[in-house]
Amino acid sequence: MPKIGQEPKRRAALVAATVEEIGAAGSLEVTVGQIAKRAGMSSALAHHYFGGKAQIFLAAMRHILTEYSRDVRLALGRATPGRRLEAIIEGSFDPNCFDPAAISAWLNFYSFAQRDTEAARLLRVYQRRLHSNLVHALRGRCADPETVAHIIAAQIDGVYLRAALDGGDITGASEQVKTVAKALMQDKLI
Repeated sequence: MPKIGQEPKRRAALVAATVEEIGAAGSLEVTVGQIAKRAGMSSALAHHYFGGKAQIFLAAMRHILTEYSRDVRLALGRATPGRRLEAIIEGSFDPNCFDPAAISAWLNFYSFAQRDTEAARLLRVYQRRLHSNLVHALRGRCADPETVAHIIAAQIDGVYLRAALDGGDITGASEQVKTVAKALMQDKLI
């Protein structure tokens, strides 16, 4: 007999285990069995809830993106209208976004999106939302908000990629991106 109310807890445990397992392996070369074992359940139950490794990984990335979105919204909620850009950048560099396992998941997500249509769609949603938020924050602050937003988004993503490759040190990254953003807004770099 199924335990009532356990599905959300089990799904959350599998999502967390997926991020941790990918972080430990440093790649998507993990099995559903390894993920399920880390979550303390059978691989059959993991397959029941998600269907397969790709679906579990996509659920894990949706979770990471939801946390990222929450961090940016919290930063925006504390910001004055003239400081939206700085808030987006600060929210993008919230420390919980840079947990080593989450960074590894991000790096693998970019790679996975090259060969999986659902992952590619999810990546486009993230990129469009970031771009839209940046353009909105830049309107009236620079001559070419579209180009500046594109460059700032690339810088944010670049910090994640470097953190994945260099061991996760993001000390000063937020301030560095803000400095570049200010120079971009003054047309000193484009």
